[in-house]
Amino acid sequence: MNKTLNLLLAGVTSLGLAFSAHAEDYITLASTTSTENSGLFDSILPKFKADTGIDVRVVAVGTGQAFEIARRGDADSLLVHDTAGEKRFVENGYASERADVMYNDFVLIGPADDPANISEADSAAEAFAAIAKAEAPFASRGDDSGTNRAELRLWKSAGIEPSGDWYRELGSGMGATLNTAAAMDAYVMSDRATWVAFKNPQNLELLYSGDKAMFNQYGSLLLSEEKHPDLKHDLARQWHNWLISKDGQQAIADFKVDGQQLFFPNGK
Repeated sequence: MNKTLNLLLAGVTSLGLAFSAHAEDYITLASTTSTENSGLFDSILPKFKADTGIDVRVVAVGTGQAFEIARRGDADSLLVHDTAGEKRFVENGYASERADVMYNDFVLIGPADDPANISEADSAAEAFAAIAKAEAPFASRGDDSGTNRAELRLWKSAGIEPSGDWYRELGSGMGATLNTAAAMDAYVMSDRATWVAFKNPQNLELLYSGDKAMFNQYGSLLLSEEKHPDLKHDLARQWHNWLISKDGQQAIADFKVDGQQLFFPNGK
């Protein structure tokens, strides 16, 4: 009787340990508000879990904040969109590997009557210069995100350092910035995915896109085991490898909003 009871208790304990171990099969991913706001993660994360059994818990912030979270060791993996910054992150020893995953583009949104006439611009630099010349209200994320970094590079290419009452730095994510721009009837630069998924455009329209300077590449980074040995590096590598695998790339390609593909896989 005692032997049977001991075997039963041992079995229950083993089962509990198995459930406990399974409950730990998750990673924390620091990523951008654009991947979250667009609905991409809602589409691809269940497919990743079905393939691997691993949960992904997303912290959606601007790219600059995502780098800082990873630098502190508070995330297991990174998926962001600032290629130059990502390469520096690897060079500085905070990540061991980086891979292209997917791309889309940035677009300029503004009031339907287009007071700066950016829809007639021949380049992104010309469009930004027209906004500054007209001193038309412009809502900037102002949060050191990948989008904000790209926006500042485009102002620089136009030879402009934006300032004044017309230029509003919000310190907000992409969805919140679009909401503010809609309320202000202001120009704003967005990634295309978040704009297409945005449900409160009011008087705003997509007015300018297509310049190669507005290309928007996303990359996945594996963090340094030397700097942060306690992170879930094995699980993070499974996520990283899945993103650039045939299945992961197909999952990204399959994500659409209103029939429109929002991210284009280019993982290697």
